[in-house]
Amino acid sequence: MKDKSDIGLIGLAVMGENLVLNMASRGYTVTAFNRSVDRVERFIEGPAKGRSIRGSSSIEEFVASLSSPKKIMLMVKAGDAVDAVIDELIPHLSSGDIIIDGGNTHFPDTNRRTSYLREKGIHFIGTGVSGGEEGALTGPSIMPGGSPEAWPAVKPIFQDIAAKLEDGSPCCDWVGEDGAGHFVKMVHNGIEYGDMQLICEAYQVMRDLLGMNADEIHQVFADWNEGELNSYLIEISRDIMAFRDEDGEPLVEKILDTAGQKGTGKWTGVTALHLGTPLTLIGEAVFSRCLSAQKEERVQASNIISGPEISFSGDRQAMIENLRQAVFASKIISYAQGYLLMREAAKEYGWSLNYGGIALMWRGGCIIRSSFLEKIKDAFDLNPDLSNLLLDDFFREKVESSQMGWRKLAAEAMVNGIPIPAITSALNYFDGYRCKRLPANLLQAQRDYFGAHTYERVDKPRGEFFHTNWTGRGGETASTTYDV
Repeated sequence: MKDKSDIGLIGLAVMGENLVLNMASRGYTVTAFNRSVDRVERFIEGPAKGRSIRGSSSIEEFVASLSSPKKIMLMVKAGDAVDAVIDELIPHLSSGDIIIDGGNTHFPDTNRRTSYLREKGIHFIGTGVSGGEEGALTGPSIMPGGSPEAWPAVKPIFQDIAAKLEDGSPCCDWVGEDGAGHFVKMVHNGIEYGDMQLICEAYQVMRDLLGMNADEIHQVFADWNEGELNSYLIEISRDIMAFRDEDGEPLVEKILDTAGQKGTGKWTGVTALHLGTPLTLIGEAVFSRCLSAQKEERVQASNIISGPEISFSGDRQAMIENLRQAVFASKIISYAQGYLLMREAAKEYGWSLNYGGIALMWRGGCIIRSSFLEKIKDAFDLNPDLSNLLLDDFFREKVESSQMGWRKLAAEAMVNGIPIPAITSALNYFDGYRCKRLPANLLQAQRDYFGAHTYERVDKPRGEFFHTNWTGRGGETASTTYDV
């Protein structure tokens, strides 16, 4: 073992432990620290035994064990805990040392911390890490941003431990300054919410509308995973449907239908509202989890409120194909909206994001990894200034060819009272985006009627605003448009 460690990591929960083991397996010497010293001891005597990993019992000892510039990765709970650890580290660090936050941190906090530490001569990297327990151990997707000066020092380590594509390319590259890395990870998590919701809606359609059992649904997911929908989340959904409880019954049907969330999907939706970006599918995915949490109220409502009797007498295989097309087209919409959000954020915060490179980082190791992402990289390689994935020939043709199955599935589900909020919101976005004229002219007239907020005219140049005295009782004074 080297006299000084190449990198140190604070926070030995599941992700932290596995990242340390991953780094050691790639030939790096790592120092591990946790506020609970007994956890460090158990780790060193357990999974880390015999590896190039040393433990520390104090912050002073931990920092002293690192080679310069000192590289310290934090895998602690997002929020105040990160600030507390940073403040504890600062007195022991020198100019040019590097602190890395690898947790699910909200990007404004990373913006703030980068600036705060820059004033002290310390570099800060906020990096998204995706892949769960297995990915952390064998190769996650890593999305670093923050102080560009720090990237050369951590690049070899990050790219060595990251997942690799078939050609050996690492699923890790520099994203951008300040909170860009954590922003991209936030969007990744929002898309993850959307993908999971789409799969869950497909499951409910097959179970409740088509009357399929777990084995039949398992086979559909298995078939989908061999085609355009090939992805990690379809793959694990296939395996979940086949898993049996001790009594031989499908375990999935015994799990309470209340979903949890850690907040990253909500952050994505709130940020989209702030930037005025229509992130409708991910928003519905978040609200669907919120609705699922109202279990007792839903049970009560089910005994009071009636809906249509579910009845399907059509061609089941044809409807399964319609469902596949609906999920695939909706997935395209979700990614199109996610990339639109990143583009707007880049304008807002002055980031220069490599959109094709981001797709490459998501291509392996992470929860949303899928063959689908290669086509996104191709789209941005062909046109780096692409404003919406729906305008790329490949994605436009795929959505257009899927739309009749998408519409038939949506109609059948709605007629039978099967909730598919993500699929239908995606379809509504598609129809709204391709619509030359929306009814916002009436909306703008309403705003001017009650609030004198003015409007533009189709027969006048853009940027020229008008106000009408609709009732004859109003004045000529107009309010501002105050677009948010």
